[in-house]
Amino acid sequence: MRQMDRYPFIFAVVLFLLAWMLGLPVRAQSAPLDDIRCTLIQDQQSGATLYQDGVCDRRVSPASTFKVPLALIGYDSGILSDQHTPSWDYKPEFKGPKRDRKTVDPTTWERDSIVWYSREITRRLGAEKFAGYMSKFAYGNKDVSGDAGKDNGLTQSWINSSLEISPVEQTAFLRQMLAGKMPVSAKAHEMTKAIVPTFAAGDWTVQGKTGSTKLGQDGKRSLGWFVGWAERDGRRIIFARLVVDAKRTGEPKGVATRAAFLKDLPGLIK
Repeated sequence: MRQMDRYPFIFAVVLFLLAWMLGLPVRAQSAPLDDIRCTLIQDQQSGATLYQDGVCDRRVSPASTFKVPLALIGYDSGILSDQHTPSWDYKPEFKGPKRDRKTVDPTTWERDSIVWYSREITRRLGAEKFAGYMSKFAYGNKDVSGDAGKDNGLTQSWINSSLEISPVEQTAFLRQMLAGKMPVSAKAHEMTKAIVPTFAAGDWTVQGKTGSTKLGQDGKRSLGWFVGWAERDGRRIIFARLVVDAKRTGEPKGVATRAAFLKDLPGLIK
């Protein structure tokens, strides 16, 4: 009987080895996501890492931090014109939360993180151009296919879906953007920088974008991003902070992540 009890184990090992030899994935896609903490700060000009703590090379959903590259796309494609144009009215078919049921322009879109405004930009852009920009930007894994079998990449891919990016890739993207080296117009660079919200952290002037979502099919993991740049005395740094855990907060995880980073920054970089 003991020998027979070993058969299932031996069979499992054989299947594992067979999958490995054939190059098949051996990890379940539904495996739980570990807690992630990352704070990454770099010098904007040289790219030198000034501070790093935690796991910073793990890709996750960009959530609303995607509004930064999407602003570049919007201005470069002509869908967006300036800080307050276009101004679009909310429609019931957008199915937005109560706080988002208002008229929105590019500045309020970034400041209040309005999802339906993002989706109107991508709808006007179209799937082919959208995918083309992601490829040119080399943004994370560049995957805007969306949820499997749902054909929703154009409106959902950046929110707990196919598109993923790491903190290291976030800062690399921001460094290129701030240097004016993204494959978009000079106007797109300047207008995007103009609408990213501004905050204070001690004597640092900070511009950055939050991101919040629930991860996984069960939605039990909370994700919070805060990415951007900060200036003081003619010096500019770029940063990314990421928090993924099972803790619940009374406000979006990105907002809490931003508050913590703004509090920490003066003590991290002297």
